[in-house]
Amino acid sequence: MALSLEEKYRSVIVDEISRELGISNKHRVPKLVKIVVNAGVGEAKEDSKFLEAAVQEMTVITGQRPAVTNAKKAISNFKLRAGMPIGCMVTLRGSRMYHFFERLVNVAIPRIRDFRGISPKSFDGNGNFTLGIKEQIIFPEIDYDKVEKIRGFNVTIVTSADRDDESFHLLGKLGMPFRKQ
Repeated sequence: MALSLEEKYRSVIVDEISRELGISNKHRVPKLVKIVVNAGVGEAKEDSKFLEAAVQEMTVITGQRPAVTNAKKAISNFKLRAGMPIGCMVTLRGSRMYHFFERLVNVAIPRIRDFRGISPKSFDGNGNFTLGIKEQIIFPEIDYDKVEKIRGFNVTIVTSADRDDESFHLLGKLGMPFRKQ
């Protein structure tokens, strides 16, 4: 039986990373803390069914019901008032986080058209990585015939690493298909 990503991290990857980065304490080895999936649904201000569809799709993709996000302040040029629902987000931790990451890397990302690797330039300087997904239909759980509108979302991977190179090393070991520089 194949190891899940979480089991593989604990049994194999921690030892490899500590040896390669020269970290003597195994508790100092970088690890995934959480994954935040965020989708902005600008059409929700006209019709709430767009937001309901986005919530339903994100629930299917992540396995967890998202929280609806509201506008923090009014922007008259966008006809937006403070408190209006404009998106949804999910924070995944623990086994759901590893399961989502595994599906993202092994199933969804290879289904992207003309995929040449993920740019390693999206680190924030503190060891966190953000990835923009342009179409929700790359996930096989989404039925293409039932999709009303193609929409994208952001996936932010928060790690315990202090530096981007440590986080890059961790994500590479976990299977993230980075583009060669």
